Amino acid sequence: MTTKTYNKKVAAGAFCLLLCSSTPLFLQSCSDYLDTKSYSEANADFVFSNMRTARAAMDGAYSQWHGAVSSQIFGDGLFYALDMAGSDIMRHPEGYSAQPARHIPETFYENGTAAATYDPVTYGKEAPNSPYSVLFAVIGKTNAITSAIEGMDGFEAMIGGSEVTDLSQLYGEAVALRATAYRELIKYYGDVPFQTVMGSAAVGLSPRDSIYDVLLADLKRVEPIMNPVSQKNKNYFSQTYVDGLIGRMALEAGGYQTRRGDITYVDGQGQALTFETIGTPNNDNCTYGRRSDWANLYATAKEYFQKAIDHAGDAKFISTDPRAEDKGRVFGNPYQYFFQQLHDDDAAYADESIYEEPFQQGASGNDPRPYSLGRPSGGAGSNNYPCKSYGQGRINPAFYYGVFDPKDMRRDVACTVTGSDGKGYEALIPLTNASTVKGGGISCNKFDENRQKTVWTKNQRRSGVNAPYMRMSEIYLGLAEAAAATGDDATAKQYLKIIRDRAFGGNGNVDDFIAKEGSLLTAVIDERGFEFAGEGDRRWTLIRTGLLPAKVKYIKDLTKKMIDGLKADGYYTFDNGNVISNSIWYKMVDAKADYGYRLTAQTPADKKDDPVLFPGWRGQNDDWEAYGASYGDNTKTNVAIKGLFNRLSAEETAALEADGYKAMDWGKTLVELEEQYYTYLFYQYDYQKAPIYLFPFSPNTMATGGFTNGYGFVQKD
Repeated sequence: MTTKTYNKKVAAGAFCLLLCSSTPLFLQSCSDYLDTKSYSEANADFVFSNMRTARAAMDGAYSQWHGAVSSQIFGDGLFYALDMAGSDIMRHPEGYSAQPARHIPETFYENGTAAATYDPVTYGKEAPNSPYSVLFAVIGKTNAITSAIEGMDGFEAMIGGSEVTDLSQLYGEAVALRATAYRELIKYYGDVPFQTVMGSAAVGLSPRDSIYDVLLADLKRVEPIMNPVSQKNKNYFSQTYVDGLIGRMALEAGGYQTRRGDITYVDGQGQALTFETIGTPNNDNCTYGRRSDWANLYATAKEYFQKAIDHAGDAKFISTDPRAEDKGRVFGNPYQYFFQQLHDDDAAYADESIYEEPFQQGASGNDPRPYSLGRPSGGAGSNNYPCKSYGQGRINPAFYYGVFDPKDMRRDVACTVTGSDGKGYEALIPLTNASTVKGGGISCNKFDENRQKTVWTKNQRRSGVNAPYMRMSEIYLGLAEAAAATGDDATAKQYLKIIRDRAFGGNGNVDDFIAKEGSLLTAVIDERGFEFAGEGDRRWTLIRTGLLPAKVKYIKDLTKKMIDGLKADGYYTFDNGNVISNSIWYKMVDAKADYGYRLTAQTPADKKDDPVLFPGWRGQNDDWEAYGASYGDNTKTNVAIKGLFNRLSAEETAALEADGYKAMDWGKTLVELEEQYYTYLFYQYDYQKAPIYLFPFSPNTMATGGFTNGYGFVQKD
């Protein structure tokens, strides 16, 4: 297949759109593309005459997508407000009244009552910088590419065949990118305009179900004519990614969502849909339910998750940690190895990744994961060790103490009670309201600039740590979910066991776990929670699986029990044996002198009482001196912690204080801040009304698109 023959009018328009402003408001500015004498034609002829220039056009679409990811949907922007918190696992670190723009959506708009007064441009902004506009700009670029290729002679033979060519691969990437952008739009906004034709304006609302159906059909058409993922190209979409995307979108399309009461919902063929609803309607007669034909979509998910495994290419599920002991530092945690690989090499990709959003160290822009979702640092914005990391995503204390199994090797990878002061020293993070290392409590730990082989210390947000967008563990758990939901228990248990055994050193006690969870399907969903803890995945997972009310109520009730126990006794014992007390004890130690390293790893089985090595996966970079840090006479860089998970006697605390340990308020802070940790946890949510979890359209978006907000949101300024 070559690119020498094609419809010049279509290609000219495509090239024009690739050059135009990236916002939907400007899509009609290229209406002259039908003039075959226009200046664009010669340039388009050049662009699509060979694969090098055609690939450059696709790279332009990826660049547009990269901007959306970094600032809007996978690090900052709506990810801040909607994904990062508001689940049984994650929360925001600052006081409710200090950050209402984030906390109100986190609570499902206070059970819907605050929707009518919520400012839709707080994080949604107006064009051209709104998430809505940026995602439609991505769609506009993909439509330009797909329209050009679809106008070529021989297109039908290519799309109907099984041969993979450079052109078929590129076309598949454009289709996959368009579907990916629409998936994000639906997740954040619900029903949106649907455009797959070059130059069409983003007007009118299409039912999300019909969008899902059409996109799934498109993806199925291109899947056979794409290449599996390769190790060097995990920043491009592949056959493996498309298989996973079909599975991901099929689960979402067949899952529970809140739908407007003023739209007629139809499938991809225009046929009316019926729904299985739970709970009661909310604002504007919104209902929470799933399509009655959900099982068909789950069957599709099962089929294509299996294909992703069959077409895994260079994506590998790592079950054994390949790292050798280093200076006495023990690793032995294959789960953590994935995240360490993200920190190791700016130009390489983790073994398990299917697609990573790439970030170049030191480049201008915004590398959001370590800054927004990483281990916090109180450093300045430049020339610190490490520079400031905000740590906007935090962990619910009741989840950390009472839900995460103490034997699960993922816990310390996902969660930490310490951060960095920015001068090369470890610091305990108080449970008081604050961001960075100054407060906010238990933090996410998967992204930490201390763990980079080469650290960027000149500026914050320039770390070069890639964002993992799809990896093999999601494929395994997605297959297990689809299988469990459709009655294939054997397959579901097979892949649940693979994931769970890795986290528990080969013995995940799957049958006991399923019995504890009450069903195989619930066990799979909660296993996903542990696997992706601290990554912003849980909220959407609970929404689409219908487990949201039950899981929210459980964590709310457990939080109340914990705080009541602390009030009455000064401690609370959870069912898993963990104890949270009013205080913990700590002191600074010279870990490099005592252990030979500052950055700790997996806690050895016989070192659970070591206050420096337990909890694991913390400390500081071993060689901040190489970057300019000066310790002088104070080489005590690491925090030793006692009493974090067990109750200490008066005699024990007296001995600790004699040894230089100091007390820090811990559970006592939760009692003092009960309003923040309990009252405002899903504030006013009644577990019955349809959850308002979406984001409102901005006034300009509605005016330009010719539609209105639903879900009780404000209609104008």
